[in-house]
Amino acid sequence: MSIAFIFPGQGSQTVGMGADLAQAFAAAREVFQEVDDALGQKLFKLMVEGPEGDLTLTENAQPALMAVSLAVSRTLEKEFGVGIDRAAFVAGHSLGEYSALAAAGAITLADTARLLKLRGQAMQRAVPVGEGAMASLIGPKTDLALAEAAAAAGSEVGVCVVANDNNNGNVVISGDKAAVDKAIERAKELGARAIPLNVSAPFHCPLMQPAADEMEEALARTTIIAPRAPLVANVTASPVHDPDVIRRLLVEQVTGRVRWRESMTWLAAEGGVTRFAEAGAGKVLSGMAKRIAPDAEAVPLNSPADLEAFAKTV
Repeated sequence: MSIAFIFPGQGSQTVGMGADLAQAFAAAREVFQEVDDALGQKLFKLMVEGPEGDLTLTENAQPALMAVSLAVSRTLEKEFGVGIDRAAFVAGHSLGEYSALAAAGAITLADTARLLKLRGQAMQRAVPVGEGAMASLIGPKTDLALAEAAAAAGSEVGVCVVANDNNNGNVVISGDKAAVDKAIERAKELGARAIPLNVSAPFHCPLMQPAADEMEEALARTTIIAPRAPLVANVTASPVHDPDVIRRLLVEQVTGRVRWRESMTWLAAEGGVTRFAEAGAGKVLSGMAKRIAPDAEAVPLNSPADLEAFAKTV
């Protein structure tokens, strides 16, 4: 059985996440303390107690979601003997790519926490609140071609691109608010439902270039080593293990498309993955995996019972 560990991105955060892991496992508590120490803030307290509005802030949500993912992966290794070397590949959705790299030992936990804090702040600084927008195009008629046609219509009045190609039936567009509004109108004409997303900035589009520049500087100062399992990168949908290439792709990822559907398709078809294990908060990615690769198994790992059951089958 070939396993890929996949790591969730922003939107999966909920108040209370990680609390049951911390209560059950010393390894999880160690992760949450390390992240708090690295950031100089009581992030775990915010994760457990809220308020939700503060947790949802990009600069908090990104390191918080990573912390839960690393609590899962470290607990699997230290408490159950299931290390990342059991995986054929790792992959993460947007910020989850950092979680994947940390879990695979390419970046230290402390550096990953600091990078994600900066990434959230830089993304927020890049575009004033209200000037950008994102929308999810959904429905049985929604595919990449429809989303690109809608984005092209929006591009007539401003920046508008496909940001996340999640799976057929779920594609996200991003850009200037007026451009996204026009793209939504076109998407509806083409038969898709369009849902404006409650986000603070237009992620994964050219408007994020100032954030990409900040991340390039920060990543240049960060030690990155080859991961213990190859990373299937968001922007290429193909495996990478060279640290210099990883560093470059993490910069490109800020403005580039998250090619998640293609990544999962590659993992199942070319990578031979038969089991996807979603390490972290929520079940979004395991749900996508079941739609993209229906012949593969997909399991969420975010509770002590989930981890125990999974470890018995590896």
